[in-house]
Amino acid sequence: MLNRKMQYLMDLISVVTRKDLQVRYKSYVLGYLWSLANPLAFAFVFWVAFKVVMRIQMEAYALFLIAGLFPWQWFSNSVNVNANVFLMNASIIKKVNFPRNVLPFSMVLQDMLHFLMSIPVILLFMLMYQKPVGWVWLYGIPALVIVQFIFCYGLALLVSSLNLFFRDLERIINLLTTLMFYFTPIIYPLEMVPGQFKQVIYFNPLTSLIVGWREVLLNNTFPTGFVLLSLLYGLLALGLGLVIYKKLSWKFAEVL
Repeated sequence: MLNRKMQYLMDLISVVTRKDLQVRYKSYVLGYLWSLANPLAFAFVFWVAFKVVMRIQMEAYALFLIAGLFPWQWFSNSVNVNANVFLMNASIIKKVNFPRNVLPFSMVLQDMLHFLMSIPVILLFMLMYQKPVGWVWLYGIPALVIVQFIFCYGLALLVSSLNLFFRDLERIINLLTTLMFYFTPIIYPLEMVPGQFKQVIYFNPLTSLIVGWREVLLNNTFPTGFVLLSLLYGLLALGLGLVIYKKLSWKFAEVL
């Protein structure tokens, strides 16, 4: 019975994910390349602003940027787009009885796949800057992917459930993610943060995650402390998301 239920869930996730991917790129010739265009464009803008104009003293700054922007795009898309995932699938939710949490799960899964497809771009930049790739990639990347997936899915479940009842939440989430971008060491290294603010910046769950990605991708080291801190934030987000979803899911069809 349990195996049959798990197979049903896996088949459902596979069908929903394929459908959403087909819809997302149905009319686009370049396909997934558009998912790379946004972070690369931002990397170029920040590179011009900080490296060319402000002359920040940092080696391989372009590589530093994309190593933070690609994981950030995964997080940002998973949270912002998922705010409306139940609203966008209102007709299905009203007519078909299925686990609703499959919808945000499949959206986060899509964004994870897009991120994994961006790793060759990071490799290309590493070749350009003559940076070595270490064995730590073999276990560091899967570990961080799992941790970020847990974190993103927890937040996606939370915001998508609440947004059905508080429709202004979508705008608040967009504003908060914009603010979080600048309070996360993406366009600047953690070392540049003044000492009196370093304790505060660790309360931002994206700090440990982005620093963790950079340590694995660029420095060939596995930052156990940052990964464990990110996992803690991820489990907290997942726990909160599941609690809110279970309390509100029975009312979804009524408010749609």
